Amino acid sequence: MRRKFRKILVTGGAGFIGSAFVRLAVKKGFLPIIVDKLTYAGDLARLKEVSGKFKFYKIDICDKSRLETLFTREKPDAIIHFAAESHVDRSIKDATPFIEANIRGTQVLLDIALKHKIKRFVHISTDEVYGDIEKGKFSEESPLKPNSPYAVSKAAGDLLVKAYVRTFNFPALIVRASNNYGPWQYPEKFIPRAILTVLKNKKIPVYGKGLNVREWLYVEDCALGIWQILERGKIGEVYNLGSGYEEKNIQIAEKILGVMGRCSEGIEFVKDRPGHDIRYSLSVEKILKQTGWRAQTSLDAGLSMTVDWCINNKQWLFGKWEEINKLYK
Repeated sequence: MRRKFRKILVTGGAGFIGSAFVRLAVKKGFLPIIVDKLTYAGDLARLKEVSGKFKFYKIDICDKSRLETLFTREKPDAIIHFAAESHVDRSIKDATPFIEANIRGTQVLLDIALKHKIKRFVHISTDEVYGDIEKGKFSEESPLKPNSPYAVSKAAGDLLVKAYVRTFNFPALIVRASNNYGPWQYPEKFIPRAILTVLKNKKIPVYGKGLNVREWLYVEDCALGIWQILERGKIGEVYNLGSGYEEKNIQIAEKILGVMGRCSEGIEFVKDRPGHDIRYSLSVEKILKQTGWRAQTSLDAGLSMTVDWCINNKQWLFGKWEEINKLYK
């Protein structure tokens, strides 16, 4: 059953995945309401192709007073909650912003959404809440065993959402997606950082021996999956979004070098991340059965499109170079 909504509010709509969802919502005829704090990872440039087709409010989701005013004015009936601190390495250096945004911010938003009788609340989580798995795939029923401060903060957000569903009959759903990549991704993440590094004629830094495995999902496929869950998902349920495309980090680096016409010597191994998860892998049988969604973009095609985009927008990437270097010193 497809559900229709009048007004969609997107938190973190100037972020990487959030902006892809906003662009999709505009294509579907909506005028999305965006709430974004515009931290280092938020950028309205991601929305230039839909300029004038959304409403924007620069608000921290922890600011209850300003959110109350916004909800009273705009009266949204569906919320897609992307807003979060999302980078593991930053959480290892300082977990405080992650606890504040991902736990307290989610709680503030839940309280206001409950008060205003929101019809649908889609909470965007991550596969990292499951921890790592050497063999097999995580289902939505797998226990939560987060290993990084970031993953812990997201798991706590998930549990808050579940508590509101159980306690208040709150109309929420949870989405756990695998590693996203694609155009407009901030280059603290592995794929755009690797491409930026090559464009700067440097070697791609790879943690440890590069044997950690990730499942890679093209961002536009992820946005489509979230849309399907918004329309067809069941209240209180969790949905995995994965692609089935798993690769070791070293293989991703080699693929990027190949697409960019560089030799395999363009890789350097660096000290491993503390507590580095070995492998993530998601079962998507549930969403496939309920909505028919599956990832449409192959890893090779997605990487090729991402490299092309980065080359054509390298000035945007180059503007992040100094900050990224500071993060990894």
